[in-house]
Amino acid sequence: MDTTDLLLAIAHHLLVFSLAGIIGAEFVLVRGDLPAVTLKRLVGIDRHYGIIAALIVIVGVCRVFFGLKGWEFYVYNWVFWAKMVAFIIVGLLSVIPTMRFISWNRQASGDPSFSVPAAELASAKNYVRAEGFIFLLIPVFAAAMARGYGY
Repeated sequence: MDTTDLLLAIAHHLLVFSLAGIIGAEFVLVRGDLPAVTLKRLVGIDRHYGIIAALIVIVGVCRVFFGLKGWEFYVYNWVFWAKMVAFIIVGLLSVIPTMRFISWNRQASGDPSFSVPAAELASAKNYVRAEGFIFLLIPVFAAAMARGYGY
């Protein structure tokens, strides 16, 4: 038994599930009625999104180099790379909503009567929805990898 591998796997899974929860929370909060208090909460949640995504990368790299399977299992596994591409796409899709959340929050701080434009809100929701759909591929690829596919 390798305790390091176990602890890295646990941390990795908890972080990934946390990220899924954050994407879900953003999807629920980005709706037609977006008052300043919800906007502030959304910016805080989105900040955690970035922190958790960074931690996923750090722990994932540690799993590659310090895990039981060894780096060769990952580097030569096309399913691993498909999972990485899905993760990168999710990250890139999150940039637009993040920029909008920050912008809307600044505008709401300076103007108490600020209202998020409906078209921008709908667009942000579509990006978050796309993140969620692509994110679903990550556990699919992870399950395939765990069963030896792609190697």
